[in-house]
Amino acid sequence: MAGHIQDRWYKTTINANGKEVRVRSDRYGIGLRYRARYVGPDGTEQSKSFADRKKKLAEKWLTRIQADMDAGQYIDPKAGEITFGEYAVKWLGGLTTDLGSQEVVDRRIRLHAVPYLGSRPMGSFKPEHMRTWLNALKTALPNATYRRAIYDSVSSLFNAAVDDGVIRSNPCHAQSVKPPEPDPRLITPWPESRVLAVRAGLPDRYAATVDAAGGGGLRQGEVLGLDAENIDFNTGWLHVRQQVKRVRGTLVFAPPKRRRLRDAPLSPVVADALRLHMRRFPPVEVKLPWETPEGPLVARTLVFTSGVGNAIWRSYFDDYVWKPALASAGVIPLRKPGEKRYAAAPDDGMHALRHFYASVLLDGGESIKALSVYLGHSDPGFTLRIYTHLMPSSEERTRKALSAVFRRINPEELPEAV
Repeated sequence: MAGHIQDRWYKTTINANGKEVRVRSDRYGIGLRYRARYVGPDGTEQSKSFADRKKKLAEKWLTRIQADMDAGQYIDPKAGEITFGEYAVKWLGGLTTDLGSQEVVDRRIRLHAVPYLGSRPMGSFKPEHMRTWLNALKTALPNATYRRAIYDSVSSLFNAAVDDGVIRSNPCHAQSVKPPEPDPRLITPWPESRVLAVRAGLPDRYAATVDAAGGGGLRQGEVLGLDAENIDFNTGWLHVRQQVKRVRGTLVFAPPKRRRLRDAPLSPVVADALRLHMRRFPPVEVKLPWETPEGPLVARTLVFTSGVGNAIWRSYFDDYVWKPALASAGVIPLRKPGEKRYAAAPDDGMHALRHFYASVLLDGGESIKALSVYLGHSDPGFTLRIYTHLMPSSEERTRKALSAVFRRINPEELPEAV
């Protein structure tokens, strides 16, 4: 057993005969009687107090501490006293992902976890607390996909707490804690008619953004960050090297998502559309910080800029350029007099053009592996999971191949089913 147990209600003294005797201390009958003490692996003394008649409980506690130290599984009991909210501040401050991702995780934790879990000590969490939180979250946020993202961020925080020796195990990993299941959803690509209608509804200055996104598979930030030098008209390639994104209220240049630089084939027709746009609206050199607001200024000759030659804010583009075009194409309702905003369009943002690009390539027989490269996905399996339902031709090829074989095996026509 590690350490020893002090009985604070009694003390040892020497009587008149020179013998040691136990006598009541000044604390007799006051407060918790036993204090179990031990020295931790870091050399600091730790203790825990127990009530009268709980000496055996104190002994068991010290025995468990000793067993944990022997097994290399010791957790400082005081480490778990830090609250979820306090630990969240430390954890968020130490994230090493890009600032944009950090801001997303910060919002999830700050808005949807701290209000429910913030005051509870980390060492006191049990699976029941996570189940209660998830039920409350379900009432507040109907979107299961967003709830799953919040849950994943909270689980990552608890994983870090395990690594830091704050808690022994992650309460989110208990079998009784069921992560939110994202809503089942299949991508439905826009038909060509919708792409043309939305393009027709855009101002001339921004019409070619449809060609870059729908004809090159670029994400919105990559379209807004497209440098004229990234377009190789001679060899027919579109080089995706940066995006424009918002970080802490400031526009910056940054690498593409997950820092995956890529090249996509440039169709001659798309190239002509971009050439025409660049003749009508010559590219403008724009200087922005690189990756963070404090980063070094870098210059890019942007193909798409605002009317005064600045980089375009995504929020401005969405609200004042894209949604009016959606409304003119009948995708969302027209804005009524007095309304400040258009209706939400979660499935019809500019990202829809990226899905359109994928559907066109798959319909044309392009492989999932090549499409994955052109889209900048890290894994062809991820691309397949998103777009496999857009490959009906593979099923028809299977039917035809099997029919050809079994027609030779069983040439007789089967009678019609009765």
